[in-house]
Amino acid sequence: MNLEGKFSGVLAALFYGVSSFFIIIMNKIILTSYSFPSFQFLGIGQMTTTIIVLFVAKRLKIVTFPDLTRDIPSRIWPLPLLYVGNTIFGLGGTKKLNLPMFTVLRRFSILFTMIAEFYILSVRSPWKVQLSVFTMIFGSLIAASSDLAFDLVGYVYILLNDVFTAANGVITKKKLESKDLGKYGLLYYNSLFMILPSALLCYVTGDIDRVLEYPHWKDGWFLAQFLSSCVMGFILMYSIMLCTHYNSALTTTIVGVLKNLSVTYIGMMVGGDYVFSIINFTGLNISVAGSLFYTYTTFIEKKPDSENPISKSETVNSVTHLSVPRSVPTEKSTQII
Repeated sequence: MNLEGKFSGVLAALFYGVSSFFIIIMNKIILTSYSFPSFQFLGIGQMTTTIIVLFVAKRLKIVTFPDLTRDIPSRIWPLPLLYVGNTIFGLGGTKKLNLPMFTVLRRFSILFTMIAEFYILSVRSPWKVQLSVFTMIFGSLIAASSDLAFDLVGYVYILLNDVFTAANGVITKKKLESKDLGKYGLLYYNSLFMILPSALLCYVTGDIDRVLEYPHWKDGWFLAQFLSSCVMGFILMYSIMLCTHYNSALTTTIVGVLKNLSVTYIGMMVGGDYVFSIINFTGLNISVAGSLFYTYTTFIEKKPDSENPISKSETVNSVTHLSVPRSVPTEKSTQII
């Protein structure tokens, strides 16, 4: 690789790392620090932005995906339902939980995916991957046992987010007929088909009224962060594609791990809702160690020729992540944690 290529690779990795980090921090500030009343409305804002950006990009021939036809809903169903569940519950978990606990509890999605792949796809993860996953889960349970800011609703939200993430990853692999839509087509049609049901749910639950009465709409700094959060989901997906293109799936994965380490520790100071305890902090570190071992086992030990730098990438939980719809890494799949 020449000097210009290396420079592009470094910039792409930095772009992904910064985008991935700031979308989580931004969502946390909006939902917790500013006490924004509806994570559902924020999810609708992100879906709306995704539809507009991808529609314009398609018309300008920047991206390509198939036009809407009558058979597309049946080809991708139930992926839109899983997408909106992943988005909404991810944002709900972000609002209710402190960022360190949000990050470690998100790792249950890896366990759920591993179980689903075994029973649905008959894929068994190597024993080292299983050991690393169980280490992460063990650390998460220790941290949860002494979570002084425990919020039952938040835990339910994040575990449902994990279930939707796992289901989305497995069913996407199983529904071969949806793959010709590409990542842009899936993201566009998932948002398009679910924005009206999401808006209806937001209206029925009274969130629309609470949003209209929210006092910070005239606050320029809040408005800038809200609009940035809506756009960041698409920017994150684009940054992942660039990072993987100019570097490799391994580089993208390691940047994702470093981002999660940053969120775990810096997140203790964001939102003002983390309460320190020795047991909780110990559990967080065990889970982090498990995630590092997971990355080493899954990627560092793999032979270079087994890596496909174009196809392996992280799928976006916009918000949340709230990151991501990812599949458990096996000999046939990888995941950024």
